[in-house]
Amino acid sequence: MGRAGGRAVTRGHGLLEGFLARQRTSRAEALLASTPLSGRVLDIGCGTHPLFLLQSRFAERFGIDRVAPAELSAPGLTILRRDIADPGGLPFEADYFDAVTMLAVFEHIETTTLARLLREVHRVLHAGGAYVMTTPASWTEGILSVMARVGLVSREEVGEHKGAYTHSEITSMLRAAGFDPTRIRRGAFEAGMNLWVRAEKGR
Repeated sequence: MGRAGGRAVTRGHGLLEGFLARQRTSRAEALLASTPLSGRVLDIGCGTHPLFLLQSRFAERFGIDRVAPAELSAPGLTILRRDIADPGGLPFEADYFDAVTMLAVFEHIETTTLARLLREVHRVLHAGGAYVMTTPASWTEGILSVMARVGLVSREEVGEHKGAYTHSEITSMLRAAGFDPTRIRRGAFEAGMNLWVRAEKGR
């Protein structure tokens, strides 16, 4: 719920945001458990407090977001302050990452931009690399609006949602981006209110 997937919300912080960030981080870590931790991971839309990257055991960790904290420093951590909607694409060479994550980011991106970004995700992953994303289930929009009004989640973040998706819609978008549908796993957590998808790039 909201935009606290791998991040802390930048403003209008809701009472549940920290809990939700930890839930998403744990889910992503579990979905990447089989990925070699000696490699590189990119967290797209890492936010102002990149919780997933700070807790990740990957040897090289990269985050990118227009509000990313450029001053943040930690061994193996590289943070880039850049708008992920930039039509120039991701500033990385092809086949560079072992894993790419987008935690509670999907719903904040315009559909046409999202399609382009997913093609970039496929490009920067090496063969066998994994893409992991989370997003609120499409049926939760009304619930999220109520939760935002009572201060449980960020009103500003919920108000910035550009779309709501089902598993089938996400799978279709990943197929269009080049992912093999036979290598896509999907599920839900938080009583089904949030969806997760893990897509592996074909070898």
